[in-house]
Amino acid sequence: MNKIKLLGTLLLLSIILFFSSCNDYLEVTLLDQMTREEVFSKRPSTEAYLSHIYSYLPREFEYLDEGSAVPRSDEALFSWYQWVDYLVFNTGSWGPTTSAFNIWKRKYEGINQATIFMNHVDECKEIDAQTRAAMKAEARFLRAYFYFELFRQYGPVYIWGDQDPDELIKAETIDRHTVDENVTFMVEEFNKVIADPDLPSTIGDMTKWAGRITKGAAMAAKARLLLYAASPLYNGCDLYKGQMKNMYGNYLFPQQQDLNKWSEAAKAAKDVIDLNLYELYENKTETDPFQKAIKSYQGILFDEWNEEIIWGAWARNPAKTEFGSAGQYLYSRCLPPIVCKTAYGGFCPSLKLVDTYPMAESGRYPVDGYDANGNPIVDPKSGYTNVGFTEGYAHPIEKKFGTVKAHNSCVGRDARFYASVLANGFYWINEYSGRKIVTFYTGGTSPFVGNGGDCVKVGYLWRRALNPALNTDAKSWGNVFWPYYRLAEIYLDYAEACNEKPERDEVESLKYINKVRNRAGLNNLEKAYPEVVGDKVLLRKLIQKERMVELAFEGHRYYDVRRWMIGEDEFNSPNYTLNLLATKYDDSWSRTKEVWIGGDRVFEPKHYFFPINQVQLSEMKNITQNYGW
Repeated sequence: MNKIKLLGTLLLLSIILFFSSCNDYLEVTLLDQMTREEVFSKRPSTEAYLSHIYSYLPREFEYLDEGSAVPRSDEALFSWYQWVDYLVFNTGSWGPTTSAFNIWKRKYEGINQATIFMNHVDECKEIDAQTRAAMKAEARFLRAYFYFELFRQYGPVYIWGDQDPDELIKAETIDRHTVDENVTFMVEEFNKVIADPDLPSTIGDMTKWAGRITKGAAMAAKARLLLYAASPLYNGCDLYKGQMKNMYGNYLFPQQQDLNKWSEAAKAAKDVIDLNLYELYENKTETDPFQKAIKSYQGILFDEWNEEIIWGAWARNPAKTEFGSAGQYLYSRCLPPIVCKTAYGGFCPSLKLVDTYPMAESGRYPVDGYDANGNPIVDPKSGYTNVGFTEGYAHPIEKKFGTVKAHNSCVGRDARFYASVLANGFYWINEYSGRKIVTFYTGGTSPFVGNGGDCVKVGYLWRRALNPALNTDAKSWGNVFWPYYRLAEIYLDYAEACNEKPERDEVESLKYINKVRNRAGLNNLEKAYPEVVGDKVLLRKLIQKERMVELAFEGHRYYDVRRWMIGEDEFNSPNYTLNLLATKYDDSWSRTKEVWIGGDRVFEPKHYFFPINQVQLSEMKNITQNYGW
């Protein structure tokens, strides 16, 4: 069984994934046309094999598919009640037999393919030794990255390591390795990639090699991994004490907290910073400070492959071809129906995310929590008000279009608010089809239509992904750029680890969170919150808020809430929206739980990790199931 079928530039490998006493684990059935020896004898087919391994990377921009955690997070409230898999996760009605978002099989396929490539790439003599070594390092990185994806979703998993995929494995001998064993393996793999002299530090020709792995990508991946490993969920939490002992007699999770893991996380993040290869993106032409802050945040996505990006990718076209190109898939769901053509209006931020954006003048995060009716508990020092309107308000971006009657909750917010969310009552972001004000209430210009899916159900629409320069009404969908790692995340990783490590370094923590805030036009955190100095708990809370805002819709919030173990507080609530049942604009700004009928958010302790799916339980008779399942 050593034949491979090639299709276009990608290798399409039929992979049998199952455990059995008489079959190989992750056995590769090579269908026809080419033997493995033939594949690795030629440069084009060898390069195609590596390209195929890259194809296992998550499609995180596909917010409706398994590649994204965004709709399962409290940062979003998408519009649909049917044909979407994420709803059962938000309502808590999922379990070991739920097939949606079960990435186990596909990620082990990618792991397997990476190992095969590493074991055989040196057979290709049409590629020089230095290039082969770099390609092998890329495959090693991808393999470790796939393990990390499994690790953050399921907790510790079975580590296949360098064992040849062709070797026999018996199902009854398999169980999960511990957290520490998982982390040690992945760190060692990333370290090998980082130390490889043939792997470049930067990509020289972005027109050909954009998205390839570099040393910086490996260092960023290591930093994120160690941040997770230090976090409460993975580091001696009470929930897992005395729970989940594997068949080898070891507890899967550490039974005691080790604060030194925060020191390791801090060092790994600082190592990325000290490369001095990356900078926070800043618009170089705008002179107005607030406009500069807006355009700098927008430019992270719109000015592709900029100096902030450590590792990114052009989004591939959706797995489901009926969704069109990557641009049409994403952007059409960020367009208000009726106001724009090919517009579905489903990608909406939650009110909680909208409420979290700081106030521009005070620099404070305005909402401290919610009362029993879903109304915000306002920080009186923030300068925020959730009542009343401002007549003749000029939106910081679309002010040239004219003024609007703006709800006061949308006035005076930080630059990222205006760059990220389209609020009820604001102008649309461009004038290709004329100047249009977008209102979401019943009878508005982009009206709420009850139970139908294709309308905005929150009162806000996500606009950050969509470049106003695109004329989507003329089907100009452009490309979609996705940042897997960027410097602002590393700064916030470092700030968090410095606050938590035993030799707490508040000065460094504040320094690096302030770099992120200052780019957004905000004052230093200690200026906004003088009381934060010397207060570790408050600084932790503010770092968490800053991550929610800065990294919104980039796939972090879902996992951040889990690793911090605050899911019971953050993910249990009705889904409040603006009152889009109202027939007048002024009335639409009250809050209600009557608009959203898709069920309340439910989070139980067992939801910190996915259960091992029944498919895998049937394959591996002795595998240890996660807590609560």
